[in-house]
Amino acid sequence: MAESLDDAFEFNDQDYYSLLNVRREATLEELKASYRRLCMLYHPDKHRDPELKRQAELLFNQVHQAELTKPKTSVEGWEVVERKRTPAEIREEYERLQREREERRLQQRTNPKGTISVGVDATDLFDRYDEDFEEVPGGGFPHIEINKMHISQSIEAPLTNSDTAVLSGSLSTHNGNGGGNINMTVRRVTSAQGWGEVEFGAGDILGPLIGLKVFRNLTPRCFLTAQCGLQFSPRGVRPSCSLMMARHLDQNTMGYLQWRWGSNSAMTTSLVRDTKSSHFTLALQLGVPHSYLMMSYQYKFQDEDQTKVKGSVKTGWFGTVVEYGAERKISRHSVLSATVSMGIPQGVTLKIKLVRASQTYLFPVHLTDQLLPSAVFYATVGPLLVYMAVHRLIIIPYTQAQKEQELELQRKSSATDIAKKKQEAESAVTRSKRKPRSSMSLCLCSAWSKTLNSSSLRPLRCVCAVCLHMNSFFYVQAGLPGFYDPCVGEEKSLKLLYQFRGVMHQVISADTEPLRIPKQSHRIESES
Repeated sequence: MAESLDDAFEFNDQDYYSLLNVRREATLEELKASYRRLCMLYHPDKHRDPELKRQAELLFNQVHQAELTKPKTSVEGWEVVERKRTPAEIREEYERLQREREERRLQQRTNPKGTISVGVDATDLFDRYDEDFEEVPGGGFPHIEINKMHISQSIEAPLTNSDTAVLSGSLSTHNGNGGGNINMTVRRVTSAQGWGEVEFGAGDILGPLIGLKVFRNLTPRCFLTAQCGLQFSPRGVRPSCSLMMARHLDQNTMGYLQWRWGSNSAMTTSLVRDTKSSHFTLALQLGVPHSYLMMSYQYKFQDEDQTKVKGSVKTGWFGTVVEYGAERKISRHSVLSATVSMGIPQGVTLKIKLVRASQTYLFPVHLTDQLLPSAVFYATVGPLLVYMAVHRLIIIPYTQAQKEQELELQRKSSATDIAKKKQEAESAVTRSKRKPRSSMSLCLCSAWSKTLNSSSLRPLRCVCAVCLHMNSFFYVQAGLPGFYDPCVGEEKSLKLLYQFRGVMHQVISADTEPLRIPKQSHRIESES
């Protein structure tokens, strides 16, 4: 018994705010008053029974240790470590935070970005010529092929506090013909108002490239970007130049004006409004060879998966294109989107996009060169059914298995701590029962914890409770003497039965919500 009590009252894993029965925002005066009251309550000389005297002595030492423990400023990474954890758990948590911080620093320093695009030609599904397939063996099956691919990657290398080098490259192929290029950019931050960069590039098709780009904040609400370049090719030197000015029209609206001169000269003006629930873009371009008017709208659902639906219309000399689609976050670092594009004379195309951290994967599937209702229907319904099936049969079971595995590991690692907390709670209940009760005081009679994923209406585990002699409002805390958490890490609800001024009260509350008692709404009518 002595050894178990020694283990149950280790100072290292105590929550001293709960031990002193005060809020974490309590003032120094409140801490001192609670310390003096508990010292008088747990003083060993007030108990004659040997076992109770030993328990009182241990609690007295804990209260004294809590008074000696002063709040300290947390260093980086320690602010999320709970004080009630053991030294081994704190050390493990600190090492994990250190690893994550190093990974973030490496990510920020190199900032790798990549794009992989795989184009699929599936026009044979809808634009078939039956007379041709009758003469070809196996012609009854649609012919689907990959007709184009594109891969690009870039990384950054900080040289000094103001200089950064960026190395990028790309490879492309289309119907058996392709090429690639590599670029080297050196960027210098000249001041808080702007930066400039020099670009050098080379490729097997276009030849060497030299470019210069400058960014400058003109006013707090307006900035300017200028760019010029020389592209060397077998046909000669191709100069190019562009100038863009942007201005904040209000807190959520930006206006852009861009001028480009070169092989694709154009003047473009656009208006972008981005709010918490929507994103709107209106753009007009006049140029050679393309001029167009484009309008797009995106609605953002305020849910956990950050679901978005979007639609756009684009019309110009090339024809008219209508697009609609949806986007959803499927994991912590992954976002999946599907877009249906239909137009004249482009036909119908399904675009699947997956963004994983800083990597982007694109899969444009060209279904037909004509505007067929059947192609639009399958492009809309097909991805939706596939996503629902994959989400229900693969993603949900996988995430649930991951959560169960994490909970099982957490249960094993916290089993010893739960046993200690249970012994401490039972000791607090035993001491509370020996104290005289007043009919005007607040007494916590019993409490139960029930996990939310249980189908049983009966509480899963009983939580030890304690009788507190109080005459004012009180906030129930997780580390309150007499209470312990029997299912750490699980979502659960708390059912509390307490007596105030001789009247029974009952309340059911979520585990993470603060609970203030007593309240008139918690009162149990005498008929029940």
